[in-house]
Amino acid sequence: MSIVVTGATGHLGRHVVEQLLEKVPADHITAVVRDEKKAADFAARGVKIAVADYNAPETFDGVLSAGDKVLLISGNEFDKGRVGQHQVVIDAAKAAGVALLAYTSAPGSLTAALADDHRGTEKAILESEVPYALLRNGWYHENYTENLAPVLEHGAVVQAAGQGTVASASRADYAAAAVAVLTGEEHENTTYELSGDTAWGFAEYAAELAEQSGKEIVYNAVPAEVYTGMLTGAGLPEPLAAILAGVDASIEKGELAVTTGDLSRLAGRPTTPIAESIAAALKG
Repeated sequence: MSIVVTGATGHLGRHVVEQLLEKVPADHITAVVRDEKKAADFAARGVKIAVADYNAPETFDGVLSAGDKVLLISGNEFDKGRVGQHQVVIDAAKAAGVALLAYTSAPGSLTAALADDHRGTEKAILESEVPYALLRNGWYHENYTENLAPVLEHGAVVQAAGQGTVASASRADYAAAAVAVLTGEEHENTTYELSGDTAWGFAEYAAELAEQSGKEIVYNAVPAEVYTGMLTGAGLPEPLAAILAGVDASIEKGELAVTTGDLSRLAGRPTTPIAESIAAALKG
């Protein structure tokens, strides 16, 4: 039996594998990656490496075995039919007879287009009759803190979220929940709504960033079409820019402000405050 993590060298996947290494022997972990070189550090520590691609179903032959617990981390190729990509892993999991297929989904409250692929994947998982755990991850702190340079340069946090709030958490927090499910018992056929313990607004975020950076920073709420234009102007493909603007519309409606406590319960600790992630980003 192995704990298998797809997308293991991605932002979330790396956190999951690192935290698994704290709980189980390295040779009990299989990291599924597209580029073996990116997993060299894991291999050096004894993690088993499998090279497979969501876009090539045959590459998953033999990757999964009966009794495995699998974490399917959702793909980020929005233009390649993510439900079809995920179906490759679902089919492999069913054929192998895995003990659990955990999937990183989106909050049940989210109506933005971003959620469509997740709902489609959840449907496919349920229809497969594979034992599942749906990890409905909320928004990540890092979606905002990873690229602070333009915010600090222009002195403004610009979003199309109005006065909406978001109960985000760090990637490490969501990874801790996934690890708890993968290493624990009685998580079969369960859905977890995962979010940070506290919802915050962008004016509050700008004020915290100003205090920590020593710069004057304000929050500018702009219409969705203006925000979309800014994103495309910065080089984002128009479909992705529209998706992100749609998420902001959902934030304004309160769809990402839900706090269930599921994340901190699974992680066994409070979720990371946004101020802490800001501090880490400014140091980094």
